[in-house]
Amino acid sequence: MSISIKVGAPAEEAVEEKTAISGVARLKAKKTLTGDIMIVDHIDIDIVVMPNESKVVTFAKGSLSDVIYDTQDRLFKFLVRKGIVLPESIRSGHVYGSLEAKVPEKSDYADVTQVTIYNIAKFLEEERDYLSVLKDVEEMDDERITDPDEYDSTELGEVPHEQNKGSIRPGYPGYYYGLAGVYRYEE
Repeated sequence: MSISIKVGAPAEEAVEEKTAISGVARLKAKKTLTGDIMIVDHIDIDIVVMPNESKVVTFAKGSLSDVIYDTQDRLFKFLVRKGIVLPESIRSGHVYGSLEAKVPEKSDYADVTQVTIYNIAKFLEEERDYLSVLKDVEEMDDERITDPDEYDSTELGEVPHEQNKGSIRPGYPGYYYGLAGVYRYEE
């Protein structure tokens, strides 16, 4: 079995003109004294872009949980799909509950820091839709519990009283503890 490969013009000659990438993103961000950029838009995590160390770090805003880790995981999977983060570099950070990943130090095509921040903004935009759906579901559940419809509620006195209710019946103490079949020796 043979493989055929067709070789064309080199990539530099094939591309006549480089196109500029431009975009605008609005974020709640702060710049630290060391030049790091802290993005605090997300409700679960803070994202820090460290241009001097060529990495992105995420920190939990509150206590660590599966929800926080899932959010961090979604962010880094998004950045890997976009080619921003090196997939083999994703690891736990020095701070408890943090995740970090390396970004390339330089690029011939664009400013790495700006592209990273822009893609984080795109992720946060997608997350807003996801979080708004979660918020709507929570509100619907709260409303269902606090203000039930006729099918899910009864008026006081509407449920008839029965002589024996529930699974624990008085007078059979052994049944509660799984002792119903234990042999008893009585004199």
